[in-house]
Amino acid sequence: MSGAIERAFVFPGQGTVGAEITGAARDAVLDYVGDTAVPYQLSVFAGSVDLLYRLREAGIEPDVVAGHSLGEYAAAHATGGLGLADGVRLVAERDRLMNEASRANPGGMVALIGADPSEVATATEEASGIVVAANFNTPRQTVVSGQLDALERVTGRVRGRKVPLEVSGAFHSPLMEGAALEMDELLRGVELEEPEIPMVGATDGALLTTAEGMREALRKQMLSPVRWVAVVERLLDLGVREFFEAGEDGTLTRMLREFKRKDVEGRTAREALS
Repeated sequence: MSGAIERAFVFPGQGTVGAEITGAARDAVLDYVGDTAVPYQLSVFAGSVDLLYRLREAGIEPDVVAGHSLGEYAAAHATGGLGLADGVRLVAERDRLMNEASRANPGGMVALIGADPSEVATATEEASGIVVAANFNTPRQTVVSGQLDALERVTGRVRGRKVPLEVSGAFHSPLMEGAALEMDELLRGVELEEPEIPMVGATDGALLTTAEGMREALRKQMLSPVRWVAVVERLLDLGVREFFEAGEDGTLTRMLREFKRKDVEGRTAREALS
């Protein structure tokens, strides 16, 4: 893991579009689900893995990787640490557990555009009910997650544009605790290899260079906020100047523009391969 770090692959999470899946990623998914429908999270994971393979076939290799929430599973696979079959199984179970938790503990998520992140965090800490600052996506976009009435109280207190997210539940909030406990047990039973390239963890921007470091990041992620601002800042500090997004709709590429770095280029995998 020596040498210059200039190119990052980043992998989006929920909210992105599941892609058409081909090749080895498709085979691994079909081996697991058989004739049943592909769970949404699994379609996103497999689509990202498929784009990862296509980028590598085109001779584009990452020096470091990172993933936004669900995207950390594709990032862990990209390091060489998480096997494809294990990744498919874990993500399919993650989808099931989070959907079950969402039905048992209904909630939602709202993006606040233009609001001060510290103001949002304070509003969630002072609000009654279950609500947290769940995603610190950019310097001017923070997502809150929790019970619907608590979300209304928080969003009514802070400035900025409010955009409800089309997700099935209150992810990265205490409402996912039951799912997180079961996911933790699944992760304990998976054998991870030592990563061939480093990964930046989404919960704190830490540089992960060991199998156990990645396992711990995946264990923490379901209840912890996604600190994507810290991730991008760490990647920039490492020397990254090229970002390739292995996702379908360019969410992370658009967010990168809000960091206003003229010396940094962000492209989707589709753009790079066209």
